[in-house]
Amino acid sequence: MTPGINAARKNRVNHKVHEYIHDPAAESYGLEAAEKMGVASERVFKTLVVNLDGKVLAVGVVPVDHKLNMKHIARALGGKKASMADPGDVERSTGYVLGGVSPLGQKKSLRTVIDESATRFPTIFVSAGRRGLEIELSPDDLCTLVDGSFASISDQPPARG
Repeated sequence: MTPGINAARKNRVNHKVHEYIHDPAAESYGLEAAEKMGVASERVFKTLVVNLDGKVLAVGVVPVDHKLNMKHIARALGGKKASMADPGDVERSTGYVLGGVSPLGQKKSLRTVIDESATRFPTIFVSAGRRGLEIELSPDDLCTLVDGSFASISDQPPARG
């Protein structure tokens, strides 16, 4: 069990755990998860930790095929500027290894914003706390568990074709 799964169980949140064999050579852990689970990439979300105004860490949860918009997350958190957090700070603060950072069960509770696109689905998938392990739950339950909020914080990828 991971702290993320334990958080869902402890709070009696309806969820499912999905495990797959992680390929360390995968270019994108999130896209790999979507492919191996046979789930649309819009329903699989990655957890990104940002440094807000150079002072505090916060979390953005966005679809794996989107980019986190730094201006939008800063605005959603009431800040002026956001940048990706230092990997060492991320691991120390969350207790998770990069590529397996879950928004649930983090060592230190960080302010969290979930991209509003999550609300289009009955359930979404986020890391359960290690590579090759995802937890499926409703966006509202995720938001409640992390004491978060929804906002438009991602940029859609360019159309393929």
